Amino acid sequence: MRDAQAPITFYRKDYTAPNYKISQTDLTFTLNPSRTKVASRLQFQSWDESTPDNVPLELDGEDLELEMVLLNGEKLDPEHYTQSPTGLSIHNPGRAGVLEITVHIQPDQNTRLEGLYVSNGNFFTQCEAQGFRRITYFPDRPDVLSQFTVTLIANEATHPVSLSNGNLLEEKQLGEGLHMTRWEDPFLKPAYLFALVAGRFVCQEETVQKGDGKPALLQVWVEPGNLDKTDFAMQSLKKSIDWDRARFDLDLDLDRFMIVATADFNMGAMENKGLNIFNTKFVFANPELATDVDFENVESVVGHEYFHNWTGNRVTCRDWFQLSLKEGLTVFRDQEFSADMMADGLDEAQADSARAVKRIEDVKVLRAAQFPEDAGPMAHPIRPDSYQEINNFYTVTVYEKGAEVIRMQHTLLGEHLFQRGMKIYFERHDGQAVTCEDFVSAMETALQEDHPELDLKQFRHWYSQAGTPEVFASWKQTEDKLELTLKQHCRPTPGQSKKPAFHIPVKLGFVDQASGLDMPLKLVGQPGALHGDVLDFTEAEQTFVFTGLDKPVVPSLLRGFSAPVMLQTAHNTDDLIFLAGHDNDPFNRWDACQKVYGKAILDIYLQRGQTDSSNTQAAVQIVGNLLNDRQLSDGFLALALQLPSEGTLLEAFDGLVDPVAMHFARTTLRDLLACTFGAEFNEIYEARHTPGQPYDYNAVAASQRALKNVALAYLVAAGGDDELIVAKTQYAASNNMTDRMASLSNIVHNGPANPAELSEFFDRFRNEALAVDKWFMLQATVPASNESVNTLNTVRALLKHPSFTLKNPNRARSLLAAFAMQNPSVFHSHSGEGYSLWADLVIELNTINPQVAARMARGLDRWTKLVPALQEKAREQLERIFKTDQLSPDVREVIGKALDAATH
Repeated sequence: MRDAQAPITFYRKDYTAPNYKISQTDLTFTLNPSRTKVASRLQFQSWDESTPDNVPLELDGEDLELEMVLLNGEKLDPEHYTQSPTGLSIHNPGRAGVLEITVHIQPDQNTRLEGLYVSNGNFFTQCEAQGFRRITYFPDRPDVLSQFTVTLIANEATHPVSLSNGNLLEEKQLGEGLHMTRWEDPFLKPAYLFALVAGRFVCQEETVQKGDGKPALLQVWVEPGNLDKTDFAMQSLKKSIDWDRARFDLDLDLDRFMIVATADFNMGAMENKGLNIFNTKFVFANPELATDVDFENVESVVGHEYFHNWTGNRVTCRDWFQLSLKEGLTVFRDQEFSADMMADGLDEAQADSARAVKRIEDVKVLRAAQFPEDAGPMAHPIRPDSYQEINNFYTVTVYEKGAEVIRMQHTLLGEHLFQRGMKIYFERHDGQAVTCEDFVSAMETALQEDHPELDLKQFRHWYSQAGTPEVFASWKQTEDKLELTLKQHCRPTPGQSKKPAFHIPVKLGFVDQASGLDMPLKLVGQPGALHGDVLDFTEAEQTFVFTGLDKPVVPSLLRGFSAPVMLQTAHNTDDLIFLAGHDNDPFNRWDACQKVYGKAILDIYLQRGQTDSSNTQAAVQIVGNLLNDRQLSDGFLALALQLPSEGTLLEAFDGLVDPVAMHFARTTLRDLLACTFGAEFNEIYEARHTPGQPYDYNAVAASQRALKNVALAYLVAAGGDDELIVAKTQYAASNNMTDRMASLSNIVHNGPANPAELSEFFDRFRNEALAVDKWFMLQATVPASNESVNTLNTVRALLKHPSFTLKNPNRARSLLAAFAMQNPSVFHSHSGEGYSLWADLVIELNTINPQVAARMARGLDRWTKLVPALQEKAREQLERIFKTDQLSPDVREVIGKALDAATH
């Protein structure tokens, strides 16, 4: 680190079990926004017989006003405990006893939104990862599991609804305007899963039948006036319960399951046992306010948090280094759930296409966000070895790459053995706090029941090694034989210079050039290396020999993106064009399109705007082939026609890069395709534009809208006033947010400044926070290619808008994150003004909400990949942030590692 005040680094290897268990936790809250009283009663005992006598009972605590401490009913004098800014240590507590503590906190001053806080007059909590210590003194670590009983005392007029985890035991009036509710969670849980909500709420509720035939009450709680936005979330919850029971044989285990939505929330949602607290963004959904993508996200996140009930709550993490144990596994489960929901009710071909679309969408996120993280200063394994601030490790690596590691195990074992591994996992560890190793061990046991000669020893490197492996594939076909050579390499990452080979499952096929059909796979030698169509690639370099191929074939490798690697192949342009049109794997068909588009854009970038390369011609040919293929589904075609994102292109370029020039190169290819195929795009648009038709969210209708709006984007890109009028006409006729946002985006990003539609949108939705977030985001992402708009000045003006505040995470993300992370052509302006504005806002956010500030601070993670002139300006702003007084540990870690990247 670069500062004399080096932060504390925590290491996984230093883990030790706590000294004490807390078997029972009884909490009583007397809720007051400015001064809440929290009384706790903790029954404790030594962790085990090896715990020495008279070791202190260590409790975490921050920003707490201590009133009283009782041990076994006796008030303790201060000499019997030590209080510090980060905790409370009880001297000589004995091997077992009862500790009672009374503290006071100020929820309405809690802008960090960690612990207990007030939003719009209502009480909420967020305790993951270390928020409970801001509520009361407690061993705030995930391996201390306790049974919680919670009593809530609140003003009946201002906070008539009061909720906590588990089942409602009692509610009554106390007199003097107060009321009480008492809750019991019958399951052991760590403090990070505690939740409390109190305020003015209304709910939608339904009673469902659990697998054992008993009823369960489902509730979705929102502030008054928002009940009409909750039906889809309720239906998603019911689908999640049914799906988890059918696919994983896991049932709802409480009599009541609640979701509560709040506008002020650092995360997307939180899986607190039986009382999930959600960002409104992932609950509210109706056609007027939510796009198709919003509907998809609500369903996915509701599923994700419900699935945590088992993969995260019933079996939780031993320590925060094991975060991917629950998050990677649960993301995999929610991805499978979403794919199945998208395919529900479709015929076999449509269902396969819908699942492929979901897989492509997930991989796009991985490549655009996780691959850059793996290549940057914050690179870490899915099970990190160290951290300074745990909130900084809620990352796409832990979540999305973690899900890919689970998916690879599913690929290697197959559905049947994977489900057996899940059953073994729960049989061994239900009610425990465990490690990633425990999960892999359960999978290994299931594998060896059918294949005793196999193990997952080498596969474990995916948990301990950072970075994205690069796989190089070449082949030679002679007579009826094909020799496939695979090489793998993973570049150095912070703290890991050399890495053993990964166990990489390579799903593959050989496509007959004449018929387009897959040829049979017959591997010579290496018994056990091929499982169906999955090849075990385990060495730095391996050659595999296949026979029975008497016709010329084109290899199709890494089908379904069977491993999170960067694949470089010996495919020439003709091979890629062939695969784009004939590969029997939809993912690889889409990926071939992306590779050709990427090569064309890089050619234009290197040739300063020239479009006469063979790769550009190939891109035109591929789009022509796609537009003429009547067998493709709308959902797949919509994805196949989209060019790689600018972030993906920046990472793909092997060298220092100018994001502004890359943006214009991408825009050049887009405009060329738009002009070449204007008639075809217009035909697609007209066939799917049905103004006045009632909105319905389902996979088929959403795919039609997606393709229509991709065509609209190309039409507007053609550049004429007539094409912009098409977008304006669609906006005026839109009866749903999907079409309204698609048309408005084209108008704002390609037309003159301050169009009338932008004002109309704000006036229509000024009282709908999530729609206003979209309004800010649209303006922050106007690219440099629109010379009619000065986006930097627009963002500066929007910071002063009456509807803008940095205190609300959603609003801050809608402007700052959109500008810094979704608009590279303006953020990386050669003037350096984008970096300066970003640094100003990170510094300001640091004093309000360090967790959100740290996420925004990652806008320049990859600054060392920029051309020298931009690097100089980026370093200046990074240094300015780092030298700021009272910089939070959250931001300090991110900025410090970014600066340290210059020395590696």
